[in-house]
Order: sequence, then C-alpha cells, then structure tokens
Amino acid sequence: MIKGIYISASGMIPRIKKQEVTANNIANASTPGFKKDTVFTRELTRAEERLKPRKSDWQVPMVDDIYTNYAPGVFDKTGNPLDLAIDGDGFFRLELADGSTALTRAGAFNVNSDGLLAFPGGALLIAEGGPIEVGSGQVSVAQNGEVQVDGNNAGRITPVTVSDFDQLEKIGSAMFVVPEGTPLIPVETSTVQQGFLETSNVDIVREMIDMIISFRQYEADSKAIQMQDQSLDHLFGRVGSRR
Repeated sequence: MIKGIYISASGMIPRIKKQEVTANNIANASTPGFKKDTVFTRELTRAEERLKPRKSDWQVPMVDDIYTNYAPGVFDKTGNPLDLAIDGDGFFRLELADGSTALTRAGAFNVNSDGLLAFPGGALLIAEGGPIEVGSGQVSVAQNGEVQVDGNNAGRITPVTVSDFDQLEKIGSAMFVVPEGTPLIPVETSTVQQGFLETSNVDIVREMIDMIISFRQYEADSKAIQMQDQSLDHLFGRVGSRR
C-alpha cells in the first residue's frame, strides 16, 4: 500500500514539471526563433523491467531530462532590412556583454548607439571579421551573408553550429550560451534571408492538448493517493477496533 502511494506521488512530480515547461512554450509561441522544450519521462513498470529499482527508487521522480527541440520554425516576411533568418542549419553568432558567445535563430536585429548591428538586450551580431558597423546607412544582406552598407562591404554573416547541442545552455530571449572553449563550426550550405524572421517552433494547439493530458494524469495520481490513504485509514481503524 505504501509502495502504491510512492508510485503515485513519483508520477505527480513530472506532471508538474511538464506543466511548467508547456506553459513556458506557450508563453514564447510568438517569440522569434524560440525553440520549445520537451519533458521525457519513463514509466515505473518499464523502469522495473530494465533497471530493477530498489525500494528507495520508488520515491524518485520519473523524469529523464528536459530536451530542446531545435526544429526550425516557419518564415514570417516583415520587410524590415534588419530582420534576418537562416534558411538551413546553423545559428547567428552573438557576443554578450561579458564577452561570452551565444547563438540564436532569432534575427530581429537593430542598430545600437555605437552604430553596430545588435540583438535586443545589447548582444552584438558577430560576422567573420567581428561586429558589423552600419551606422545610419542602408543595409543590404545577400543570401551568402555578405553585408553591404550604402554599397560598401561591411562583413559577412556565416551561420555557425556546434557538434553537440547538449553543450548549449538556454538563457532566454531565444539565446543559447556556448561553453568557453567549444569550437564553432561554420555552416556554408545555409543562406541568410533579409526581411524575414523565423517564428518559434511551438504548436499552440499541440501544447494545449499536452497540458490537458498532463493535468488529467496528475489528477488521476492525486485521486489514487487519496483512495490509498482512505484505505489505510480504514485498515488502521479496523485494527485498532479489535483491541
């Protein structure tokens, strides 16, 4: 009976995490370049067969990990010359205020007070030769990433990636921090589309369905605990009444 309560309780915890992750996905459905997260859980019956857990394992939440889905979103045409999207693999390379490197698929750039192309929040867009200085000029970006300002070459944007996405750390605003020392791999086969933004890869309908399913499962586990608790109370009452 106690084992059953532990099993039901351990099943409730990943449902809470699933609700939190799904809510965050929905909240960022309109964030350009956002990549949704997914919670992977394992069933206790399968864990018993493969891992043969000890009694203490009954109390361990059945959460394997939270994974980021890096599938691309669709392109939204904005007509803004500072909006860029990557058609293919790779990310835009950013330099944060502390000098660390971040990657993003969100291409809603602007010109900062120093006349450099920047990401909202202050991170600088880094081309092959460093930050891109555009000043107040007219910006044109070719599909091969060549940036021209008033007809003059200002640098080339080359999408980059890493060998293992698990190395990336999501920090919000559709950005991922790259650990120091991690090599960046240029992606020469991708193209840069000016005047477009990549939308998030969140399917709101799918997320809402997942949220409802997760809530129902949480509710079922909660009721199972209540029923087992009532059974224990009844059992102890009967045992006590015989004395």
